[in-house]
Amino acid sequence: MEKISELFDLVEQNDNIIPELYNKYNVKRGLRNPDGSGVLVGLTNISAVFGFQIIDEDTKPIDGQLYYRGYSIKDLVDGFLKDKRQGFDELSFLVLFGKLPNKDELEAYSETLRNHRSVSDDFNKDIILTHTSKDIMNMLARSVLALYKEDDNPDDLSTSNLMMQSLNLIAKMPTLIAYSHRAIKYKYHGKPLIVRYPRKDLSTVDNFMYLMRESGEYTKIEADTLDLCLSLHIDHGGGNNSTFTTHVVSSSGTDTYSTIAAAIGSLKGPLHGGANRWVTDMMDHVKNYVEDWSDEGQIKEYLIKILKRQAFDRSGKIYGLGHAVYTKSDPRAVILKQKAEELAKDKDRYDEFKLYDAIERLTPEAFEEVKGYNMIIGPNVDFYSGFVYDCLNLPREIYTPLFVMARIVGWCAHRAEEIRNGKKIIRPAYKNVAYFKNYQNLKDR
Repeated sequence: MEKISELFDLVEQNDNIIPELYNKYNVKRGLRNPDGSGVLVGLTNISAVFGFQIIDEDTKPIDGQLYYRGYSIKDLVDGFLKDKRQGFDELSFLVLFGKLPNKDELEAYSETLRNHRSVSDDFNKDIILTHTSKDIMNMLARSVLALYKEDDNPDDLSTSNLMMQSLNLIAKMPTLIAYSHRAIKYKYHGKPLIVRYPRKDLSTVDNFMYLMRESGEYTKIEADTLDLCLSLHIDHGGGNNSTFTTHVVSSSGTDTYSTIAAAIGSLKGPLHGGANRWVTDMMDHVKNYVEDWSDEGQIKEYLIKILKRQAFDRSGKIYGLGHAVYTKSDPRAVILKQKAEELAKDKDRYDEFKLYDAIERLTPEAFEEVKGYNMIIGPNVDFYSGFVYDCLNLPREIYTPLFVMARIVGWCAHRAEEIRNGKKIIRPAYKNVAYFKNYQNLKDR
């Protein structure tokens, strides 16, 4: 092993590509255009994201807009909040089937999910409790792959089979998250192993809170707030990394379980699914080092230190501010901020909420002082979601799995769309820029 490890440095030497070559060959790194927008690689009916307008070749910031199947996310959320009911099942139905359900359709959909929540005791023992890793995302990917074995027609790509597989995975994901979390606490932290069976008399979110809490107890505002969070995360266009992964893998004709496991692997990456944890960790740091949370001068001074790579993780990033698509505002953050304020008052954490609000307002000023130019920097959904999850007393290790719990709906919808319309395996091009060499016999090397 020591001899082979001496060769590892060769990887960095031989995999290094001269940066200027990317411009020479007009390579769209990260599938991004020069203006930061995504390269158009597909069409979708599922969701739409708008963050700016192009007018006379200039990018004009606008208030962000998100649509599920043509419906504004604001209108959808206002609809179920006005009725004082939860919306996750309704919006997931919309994203999967392309229409808003009537009362009977919504009940049939929710009943199907309720009937598919459970995993067998053998599955829990053999897959979750026996092979417990320290990372829930890793466990979720493995659990999804293991469900292939329990499917009588795992490779059937008919629409009806894809939909039943999708409903089964959407229903089981909250259970897999809760059971995986319990297994990790039991194996690595010496906590009691508490395993409850899902309840059919509870909504998707209420059932999850029941499974997660040691006492099984939760309040209505807690469940309703989590339901809102999940509703806002169901889908976000086809170009985000994990959804694009779903399209790429689906285009090969592989099975649903392999596809969703790949999407989970993508979301596990800290540049994609871990932003709300980074925000929460950063805010812990701010709260420790800013003595007076009401002193905006102190707050701004500390933000400048972060931007100058003198504080927190020395990355120069203020996490949760700014977005790859949205410019002026993220519509999900606008909605979630209102709920975060309500929850903060309920949890007696309003001073902390005001600190978040101050950072949102002061970051553009701090950025201009450090960088020397003005830039619109609005909060993205992760800025407030981490605070909300913390107020709900949800452990940080499940923040990204919660993302999976919601986004699996979008993944399944995009997979069905790709299977029906893709027709060709997704295969972008890479240009070889290596030097060509003459072969030498082994004895001469």
